[in-house]
Amino acid sequence: MAAPVDSVATGSPSAPRPGPVPWVAMYHSVGDCSDDPYRVTVTPRRLERQLTWLRRRGLRGVSVAELLAARARGEGRDLVGLTFDDGYTDFLTGALPLLRRFRCGATLFVLPGRLGGDNAWDPLGPRKPLLTADGIRRAAAEGVEIGSHGLTHVDLTRADDATLAAEVAGSRARLEELTGAPAEGFCYPYGTVDARAVEAVRKAGYTYACAIDPGPLTGPHALPRAHVGQNDTAWRLHLKLRLHRLRRRPVEGL
Repeated sequence: MAAPVDSVATGSPSAPRPGPVPWVAMYHSVGDCSDDPYRVTVTPRRLERQLTWLRRRGLRGVSVAELLAARARGEGRDLVGLTFDDGYTDFLTGALPLLRRFRCGATLFVLPGRLGGDNAWDPLGPRKPLLTADGIRRAAAEGVEIGSHGLTHVDLTRADDATLAAEVAGSRARLEELTGAPAEGFCYPYGTVDARAVEAVRKAGYTYACAIDPGPLTGPHALPRAHVGQNDTAWRLHLKLRLHRLRRRPVEGL
């Protein structure tokens, strides 16, 4: 049987054994969640409590790039990746002040093909505005890692070859032009992923990519994440952390 994408041969006695799978939390919008049919919004107050929980457990939120770099050095067991998908404008008002206060880093996955637009891919619920180019640059200036969420938020497993190339490689080029910095991370829209999408992301030059539950595809270009929402109290976060470590496949080299 063919090896999974991103697998690393471990036959050599010197090959490092993977440690506990890194915990990467998946957020979206931070604001009013009174109308939230997809459960993608947390209030600033809830985010504050969740970051407090991390700190009390001796954990610190960081960007995915920082998390992976630490893990590659054999460090970072006290680090948690914080990711915010879609690039909503409320990241600047609802999330960024709290990240500053708790001295946390984060990765913001944005859509360079929808700058200043809204979440048109969600048929239900309120329209949420997306960051403009200036807003993305402001987040980057605050030390937030900026990654690609594709150009326009399409399911890559259903995309034709031209669309896949534009969404993956094209979005990276546009994002790097916008920020003036390398875009190292990618995030699969909807969390849907297959071997073809993983290979396209790898070939486009991304260092890593985030999914949700990629199963056998788990690796640096298909990292599992845990959704965090408004209902996630301290106890629920504790359970999610334990279940993540028990159920997720190890990531070779981390």
